[in-house]
Amino acid sequence: MMQFDFHSTRSILVERGGANNLAKRIAERGGKSALIVTDPGVLSAGLLDKAMPQFKEIGLPVQIFSDVQADPPASVIDAAVKAAQASKADYIVGFGGGSSMDVAKLVALLAPGKEKLADVYGVGMAKGPRLPLILVPTTAGTGSEVTTISIVTVSESEKKGVVSPQLLPDVALLDAELTLGLPAHVTAATGIDAMVHAIEAFTTKRLKNPVSDCLAKEALRLLAGNLHKAVKTGNDIDARENMLLGACLAGMAFTNAPVAGVHALAYPIGARFHVPHGLSNSLMLGPVMRFNLDAAHTMYAELGQIIKPGLQGSTIEQATQLASYLGGLAGDLGLPQRLVEVGITAEDIDQLAADAMLQTRLLQNSPREIRLNDAADLYKEAL
Repeated sequence: MMQFDFHSTRSILVERGGANNLAKRIAERGGKSALIVTDPGVLSAGLLDKAMPQFKEIGLPVQIFSDVQADPPASVIDAAVKAAQASKADYIVGFGGGSSMDVAKLVALLAPGKEKLADVYGVGMAKGPRLPLILVPTTAGTGSEVTTISIVTVSESEKKGVVSPQLLPDVALLDAELTLGLPAHVTAATGIDAMVHAIEAFTTKRLKNPVSDCLAKEALRLLAGNLHKAVKTGNDIDARENMLLGACLAGMAFTNAPVAGVHALAYPIGARFHVPHGLSNSLMLGPVMRFNLDAAHTMYAELGQIIKPGLQGSTIEQATQLASYLGGLAGDLGLPQRLVEVGITAEDIDQLAADAMLQTRLLQNSPREIRLNDAADLYKEAL
């Protein structure tokens, strides 16, 4: 008999303009003082402008921590926790991309002072309690608003994850209006990131289950069907909303059926060369899919009929065609397609491969085992 344990965010609210009523949402849930965790780009883009007046109108004290950076290090999380404690915030809001939401989740966990960041890395180490938490994504990519994980950069070569159901927020608020101003290259990279989440969740070696499979396939239907439109016609609110929901469903899938080799090889690229996470994933997607063909071609072929309907031939032929299509997707959308385009050279390969081997949490999920020499070959193929 199949057994599995499925976790998800308690409440998912899909509402255009919903972020404008953020203060009321917090007050309705008993919040008396809020800390909004975000980044300088969100502030400069004015994405919080419509939300802030309501805090004053209803008399709800609010502070903004806007020092989040991409691939946040522990120092940023420590600073955000201190800001929450200093302001006596009893409600945390993550407002932004994956990094802002990841930091907010850890602030909600650590601000009560019961746990320390160094003690909660790994799976199931974070026990809580945590402060109430609302997450508001401004990109359609990470799905962090519905995942049990936060990623922390711990050195120039390594990222670590905190994985626990305690990190799931009380509310995920999906407001597609917040994504209308996303530049085309950000839309493309985050969209491919979300597709990778769904693909790896569907093909993962561990914890794959019927619920995650359904979510991954519907996520890919939404993402593949709307990505080009969202990139080329950025003000198409329907396409934006479909992308946001697709990324959310992919997040629900992979937080229960974990990602694997693409992410394991992408993390060192982001950590060492500060390449955005979505772009790092897109650079490694084609090579890793081709590497996995023998073990995963039947599953890839099934996804191929969703992503690229009409693929012909045997399952391995369809899977090969899908890997080729997805390997070229970044280039089709105007993103770098090779590692050399983001400053990586042949001299960097051995170090990247060694770094990738540290990602044991992810590597164990690969449908085909990735050894050190395999990782080096995959980076060479992507070069």
